[in-house]
Amino acid sequence: MAPNNSATRPKAELDLADQLGHELVRLVRLINKAKSQVSKLGPDGIERAAYAILFTLIHEGPQRTSKLAESLHSEISTISRQSSSLVQHGLVERQADPEDGRACLLAPTTEGMRVFEQNRKQRNQWLAEVLGDWTDGDIQTLNRLFSRLNTGIENHSPQLADAHASAGAPAKGANA
Repeated sequence: MAPNNSATRPKAELDLADQLGHELVRLVRLINKAKSQVSKLGPDGIERAAYAILFTLIHEGPQRTSKLAESLHSEISTISRQSSSLVQHGLVERQADPEDGRACLLAPTTEGMRVFEQNRKQRNQWLAEVLGDWTDGDIQTLNRLFSRLNTGIENHSPQLADAHASAGAPAKGANA
């Protein structure tokens, strides 16, 4: 996070920011705990970390390994190993790069999209259970505020923004 060069914020504003920071750290810890309770391998034998590659390919289109590594802030060797596993499981395929025939692009297969959608549905079921006693209005407010927070972060620190992020909500069926 870049330091803010503007004048010091009022104490009340900083106290509210501190409360939010505490809740965000708590959220990240809970999400990490939930992820660790699920085995490192998904039900289809794929490393959970490899799903980030599948997500990126589905949402941003076919890419070279080097671009994936840059996008996912990972080493090329890690992306290479994980993408090889995805190829072996039939979730990703290698295609000739139309701009450079010597290189290849990784692209999701139909099976990869099916598995991704299945995992997405499981996540959505879990979230629906967690929010089961919330009103629709509360959930809509949470979605709106998370979207606003994410947009604020992207606008304040553009280098953190996803390449495919937009100011509006994702199109139905296009979200993760």
